Amino acid sequence: MVTGIGTAGAFDRRFEGRTAVVTGAASGIGRDVARRLVAEGARVSLWDVNTVALAASAAELAAADAQAVDTSVEAEVDAAMGRSIAVLGGQLDILVASAGITGPNAAVADYPGEDWRKVIDVNVNGVFYCNRAAVREMARTGYGRIVNLASVAGKEGNPNASAYSASKAAVIALTKSLGKETARTGIRVNCITPAAIRTAIFEQMTQEHIDFMLSKIPLGRFGEIAEATSLICWLASEECSFSTGAVFDLSGGRATY
Repeated sequence: MVTGIGTAGAFDRRFEGRTAVVTGAASGIGRDVARRLVAEGARVSLWDVNTVALAASAAELAAADAQAVDTSVEAEVDAAMGRSIAVLGGQLDILVASAGITGPNAAVADYPGEDWRKVIDVNVNGVFYCNRAAVREMARTGYGRIVNLASVAGKEGNPNASAYSASKAAVIALTKSLGKETARTGIRVNCITPAAIRTAIFEQMTQEHIDFMLSKIPLGRFGEIAEATSLICWLASEECSFSTGAVFDLSGGRATY
C-alpha cells in the first residue's frame, strides 16, 4: 500500500471554481479522480455506462451531475456535453477521458473482428468524440485542461492484446495532435501511459495476461489508483502550464522511452 498519496490536504482547494467532466467515473481511476477534484473544490459531471455504479458514485462524491453516456456514440457525447455545460454553469475547464475497455486476450490471427471494432469504438472513437466536444467548449474561454488515459501498451504493443495496444497508441497520437493544435492557447492536452493498475478492468483479462504484465514491471508490483490520480490531477491543474501534447509515464520502470 502506498501511503501519503491521494488526499487533498497538500493542495487544499486547488480546483476552486473549476468545472470538470470525467468519463469512466463510476469506478477505478475515473472515480478516484472525480473524488479528488470534488475534494479540491471542482464542480464535476460524472459520465459512465454503468448506471448503478454511477448513481452510487454520484451520491457518495456529491457530484454536481451524473449522466449515463456511451462515449462510443458520437451523438450521445455531444448531447451529454451540452447538458453537462448547462449544469456546470456554462463552461468547461477540465476533461479527464478515463473510459476504456481491454477487449479479449487473443492472438491477432484469432482476434474476432467484432471485438476489435468495439475496442476501437470505445478507446479511440470515444476519446476523440470527448476531446472534440471538450475543446470546442474550452476554445470559447481560452482555458482548459484535457487529460487522456493511454497505456504503456500503446508504446510497446502487448502480445495477445493487439486491439487494446493499437487503441492506446492512437490515444497517444491524438493527444499529441490536439496538443499542438491548441498550443498557442490556454488549453493544455496531455496523456498518461500507466503500466497495469489493479482495477475492475482486470476482470476483462486472463490471469496469464495479468502475470505477463506484472513480469514486465521492474518495481515488481502493479501501480495504485492513488498514484494515477495524483499525476492526472496535476495535469488537470493550472500548475501544468508548459507541458502539452506530452506523454507521462507511470510504469514502475517498464517504459523505455
